[in-house]
Amino acid sequence: MSTAFLEHVNVTVSDPEATAKRLHDWFGWKVRWKGDSLGGGTTYHIGNETSYIAAYTPPKATTPLSGDSYSHRGGLNHVAVVVDDLDAAEARIRAGGYVPHNHAAYEPGRRFYFEDDDGIEFEVVSYA
Repeated sequence: MSTAFLEHVNVTVSDPEATAKRLHDWFGWKVRWKGDSLGGGTTYHIGNETSYIAAYTPPKATTPLSGDSYSHRGGLNHVAVVVDDLDAAEARIRAGGYVPHNHAAYEPGRRFYFEDDDGIEFEVVSYA
């Protein structure tokens, strides 16, 4: 059997260009592609050479997800990103006005969580 890996996740956001800027500021990711998308919407692919987040917005206004994603089948609970330097990543995220929480050290690494402008929860983890 060949090796499988996760290439991307696709999430609906309020402003894919702003999402791309935040992901660049936090993780150094680049826009791999941007353009017209499903139903007249716009998508940005933001990531590195092997994986990315597809940030999609439809042509009409969206509404925030209500309730706890963990209690909904198919809910996106969080997106985990591995970094080399957890403290430096946290400093960049805090500098943008975001509030990290749920810090934990566990074998084999350390982590924290935060929510972005669209309510998407990110887990930032380091195994260094």
